[in-house]
Amino acid sequence: MTQLPRLYAILDRARFTGTETLVSAAEKLFGAGVLLMQYRNKCGDAGAMLTEARELRQRLLGAKDRMAPRLMMNDRADLCLAADYDGVHVGQEDLLAEAARKIVGPDRWVGVSTHNAEQVAKADQTPAAYIAVGPVFGTSSKANPDPVIGLDGVRQARRLTRKPLVAIGGITRQNCLSVMEAGADSVAVISDLLRDPAKSAEEFLRILG
Repeated sequence: MTQLPRLYAILDRARFTGTETLVSAAEKLFGAGVLLMQYRNKCGDAGAMLTEARELRQRLLGAKDRMAPRLMMNDRADLCLAADYDGVHVGQEDLLAEAARKIVGPDRWVGVSTHNAEQVAKADQTPAAYIAVGPVFGTSSKANPDPVIGLDGVRQARRLTRKPLVAIGGITRQNCLSVMEAGADSVAVISDLLRDPAKSAEEFLRILG
């Protein structure tokens, strides 16, 4: 069974002014103890994404005296391999989990986004290493978000799968504990890690225990 860290940081490229600000934020998150991060770039071309993803990996894996963070690539199984990432995360409109697994092989993680009970049940039958479910709360990270599922949606998802469950969408330091209590194994966070990445991550990790 895949063991997920309790905090999953999403590095959304649209929230950063350039590669250096993105990588700097990632370094601060890692320094605070974050061991699972996803590089998400919905608008970059493949070449630029690969260059940036490799820079991120090189900088984060440069600290040989510490446990390396696990890096996930959003959507692109091909770039996951090219950048030597630890796995790929796919959405409902992306590659099927089975196809992603064939591309990245048996050892890398494959994560799948779901937004309702039917999708969770379907993802449970795939070779996905973990299932993400949400949005749990209202979120500003997507232009056209799926309907909010609330804590009851997390509880329902927990009943439908024994795979590790990542909750995402509007999760903050104020509500993250309630999400874990509803059955999530990990919380994925974007916005509430941006303003002061190191301090925010430290507070999340302290709350999550």
